[in-house]
Amino acid sequence: MFRFLTRKLAYGFAILIGINLLTFVLFFKVNTPDDMARMQLGGKRVTPDAIEKWKAERGYDRPLFFNEKEQGVAQVTNTLFLDSSLRMFAFDFGRADSGRDIASEIVRRAGPSIALALPTFVVGLGISIVLALGLAFFRATYLDFWGTVLCVVFMSISSLFFIVMGQFMFSRVFQLMPVSGFAPGMDAWRFLVLPIAVGILARLGGEVRFNRTLFMEEIGKDYVRTARSKGLSEARVLLVHVLRNALIPILSASVAVIPLLFMGSLITESFFAIPGLGSYLIEAIAGQDFAIVRAMVFIGSFLYIVGLILTDISYTLADPRIRLQ
Repeated sequence: MFRFLTRKLAYGFAILIGINLLTFVLFFKVNTPDDMARMQLGGKRVTPDAIEKWKAERGYDRPLFFNEKEQGVAQVTNTLFLDSSLRMFAFDFGRADSGRDIASEIVRRAGPSIALALPTFVVGLGISIVLALGLAFFRATYLDFWGTVLCVVFMSISSLFFIVMGQFMFSRVFQLMPVSGFAPGMDAWRFLVLPIAVGILARLGGEVRFNRTLFMEEIGKDYVRTARSKGLSEARVLLVHVLRNALIPILSASVAVIPLLFMGSLITESFFAIPGLGSYLIEAIAGQDFAIVRAMVFIGSFLYIVGLILTDISYTLADPRIRLQ
């Protein structure tokens, strides 16, 4: 286990270096420090002196990869790329181009994102497994057929439709909850119920269909026929044997998605005006704030690598016969 985790962490570190380099190159291929200064300072009437001052204050006046004005190691270390990259691997994200501390802003916005993403994942996964088991139990019946059709219909509908329809029905027509916004503390539930419900509905069709396929594959195997020959009920066969053996692919598809839920709720957070990490990234992209974009890409990649490692570990919990090597 220790050697496995060490090797995985080493791979993850190399991947983070590569993603950090790629993000840096792509961003400055598309944007120049002058463009970023004009965006932050407010338009076309910005003087060249103001642009140079803005760049000097934030370190964008330095070369990207190689500083000819320095001597020795400083030619590489005193560059825009390496100076900011070394601090990032210590989770020191510095300040945004607008001047705010990035780490503090991420900590402040992580709460709303977790409050939105975690229930969406846990409740959605539970509902999809129950529904998929139900379809597998009633397989080859009209209930299974129409349930599968409904899954395809849900998969064909854009999440934007669920968002707009949810806001119209529950906020405008029935006036049960606010259209958008967020409140700290216990009042947050009033603003989160609808986004969570929309998030679950948007993913439900694909997850139920995927899980049903896994269960149906397991049902056709020899160990299921052996369990039935011992006189076990169909419900017990599904819940005890089929569900257990189908858990590994379900975990593969689910646990690795958790980090993406935090970073990927861009549309939901934007539509419901939830001040989370997704809306933070959207605002940074719109404002060409490189420091924030780079930090968010780094955190997203880090969380994804952690999610993959947790997925591997969860295999041993789902099936003790599996050994990590």
